[in-house]
Amino acid sequence: MSDAWLHQPVAAPDESAIAAAQARQGVLTKPPGALGRLEELAVELAGLQRRERPQLERVRVVVFAADHGVAAEGVSAFPQAVTVEMIRNFARGGAAICVLARAVGATLEVVDVGAASAVEPLPGVVSRRAGDGSANFCRKPAMSAGQLHIALAAGREAVERGLAAGMDLFIGGEMGIANTTVATAVASAALQLDPALVAGAGTGLDAAGIGHKAEVVRRALALHREELELPLDILRCVGGFEIAALTGAYIAAAQAGVPVLVDGFITTTAALMAVQINPTIRPWLLFSHHSAERGHGRLLAALEAHPLLSLGLRLGEGSGAATALPLLQLACRLHGEMATFAEAGVSDG
Repeated sequence: MSDAWLHQPVAAPDESAIAAAQARQGVLTKPPGALGRLEELAVELAGLQRRERPQLERVRVVVFAADHGVAAEGVSAFPQAVTVEMIRNFARGGAAICVLARAVGATLEVVDVGAASAVEPLPGVVSRRAGDGSANFCRKPAMSAGQLHIALAAGREAVERGLAAGMDLFIGGEMGIANTTVATAVASAALQLDPALVAGAGTGLDAAGIGHKAEVVRRALALHREELELPLDILRCVGGFEIAALTGAYIAAAQAGVPVLVDGFITTTAALMAVQINPTIRPWLLFSHHSAERGHGRLLAALEAHPLLSLGLRLGEGSGAATALPLLQLACRLHGEMATFAEAGVSDG
């Protein structure tokens, strides 16, 4: 049972495609740089897709759902039963990410990687369960090495299903009561920060609740402090099944040559773990928005990431990434469909 695939190197962006895209930007009917970040995105995507004119026509959103034993410490404003209830809501098409995916023309898949109880077979829901929720990491490691392997593989398998469907962009989402607490623990361990600098409101905690969340994480980090040196050990001791699955998915997508659009706080925590495990994936990660969660800015800074939007979002599910997706699609359309000065018979500068 090996996770050696996580460390396989990833191809660098194609410099010739980048140069060709930059040259095309220079002859389109506009002043140089007039479309700002949209021009930069088009060139960046050209390098990742290895072609002068990138396109994003087959976008896949995968929401990984799991429960967390640390919910027993009273760190969420919602009961743990909500995770399974939301899996059913995803299947019915009623969640925010369902609406957004339909609106932007993306396909949506949900992976139950470890809710507290298994759900009945549902349309669009794949069962790849690592367990009945992770353990309470205030008392023991969140998962065994075997469970971590299953969760990482669940992410890779989700990417493989997307590749079979011809996806050209991957968006990962998550759902799970108490998972902002888990992300706080992972981020605090990875960045060696006091949890008070990372813990946020999550599902709606007040100041006292946020303080309690930080203290719970502080206790967990103290319990596992001898085992938090390596990113895989951080995931095993204080992670969650869905964060591990996202980590595996991001690495697998980059290895397959598929760009990733990262969502908010929890998914950026997974992105940090993925980059710490395999630094060669970093160019393949684009960042959609700056979450309202307190710790997200520190994660973005650590990854030297410049998100596209800042709308005060903190829902998760991949919703921020789906909201930002049209900007990437517009960047590609402008880059590919605008006339050049020569084509339009317009005098250039």
